[in-house]
Amino acid sequence: MTTALYWASLLLAVFTVLPLWRNSHWFVRGWDFPRLQLAVIALAILILECLYFDFANQLSWLVTGICAICFMWQSIWILPYMPFWPEEVIATTTSNKESQLSIITANVLASNKKAHLLINHVRQCKPDILLTLESNAWWEKQLDVLEDNMPHTVKCPLDNLYGMHVYSRLPMESAEISFLVEKDVPSIHALFHLDSGDKVRMHFLHPAPPSPTENEESTERDAELIIVAKSIAQSKQAIVVAGDLNDVAWSETTRLFRKISGLLDPRIGRGIYSTFHAKYPFFRWPVDHLFHSKHFTLDRLMRLPPIGSDHFAMLTVLTFNRAATHDQDGVEADEADKAMANEITNDEALQNEKVPQPGASAFHTSSIS
Repeated sequence: MTTALYWASLLLAVFTVLPLWRNSHWFVRGWDFPRLQLAVIALAILILECLYFDFANQLSWLVTGICAICFMWQSIWILPYMPFWPEEVIATTTSNKESQLSIITANVLASNKKAHLLINHVRQCKPDILLTLESNAWWEKQLDVLEDNMPHTVKCPLDNLYGMHVYSRLPMESAEISFLVEKDVPSIHALFHLDSGDKVRMHFLHPAPPSPTENEESTERDAELIIVAKSIAQSKQAIVVAGDLNDVAWSETTRLFRKISGLLDPRIGRGIYSTFHAKYPFFRWPVDHLFHSKHFTLDRLMRLPPIGSDHFAMLTVLTFNRAATHDQDGVEADEADKAMANEITNDEALQNEKVPQPGASAFHTSSIS
């Protein structure tokens, strides 16, 4: 048992240290994902070491200390998503239906044929906007029944797992489908009109993940997130970014996205809200995201029941409230963060000007250098 615990602690240390290496290979970046699982495993190993180790042996102290450091390090990343952490987004106190914005985001899984489950959620929750990912022509045909109540649409059916559809009750303008980094990976950008008359700029994303079957490195995913973040930086518009970002909420890249864009994460202080993989509870991570500017407070955040996909759908209800901009703060970028963001986009020879900015001409905007 002692030998097994030594080896378990060594492996735990390796998997903890790997993400510190600024290497974009999928095997390195993949260890950003299971921080919660590794924290649980580290705690279990610590308990067993306390039971079985002979602490008259200095090696036992060393191994236990390494395991304890791994547990604390992994925990640091996920603590902000615990309910006892201060909330980053203020809860809505006065509900104003005209100022509300409700969105369902759903990675439907192209091979999933249970469209009725998602349609039932839409009928029940009555969101203003439905965003689907991995939706192909078959899914488009099923979802078109929603157009009676959600007549404003943007459709990009693809059979490569990167199709994307938007159905909206709210009017939209300047809607555009863009291929920001990869020629077969779309994103959707539009300006939506709330019932109150306020306008919200939205970016819907689904960058390709680093994996042995798709992109061996995370450079394409990271670049798409950062050029969108840079296009948003310092904007005075009300902004929402949503989608399956194929990255966990606590990763270095997602944190960099939040720092550069200035957007808030409503999960901070409320919960992890893991959405993938729907069938394996222990191997489940928060990869479906919605970030927003300081113009909003949070009414409701909910993971919906299964829809037959490997992802759960998420319902987010926000309220537009200009006064909230003075009372909400996210994470801020320093010079090192800006340099890293520029390095990521320079490696891909990308510029934030390529990102559509619907409605931006009515505002004074400036991007980071």
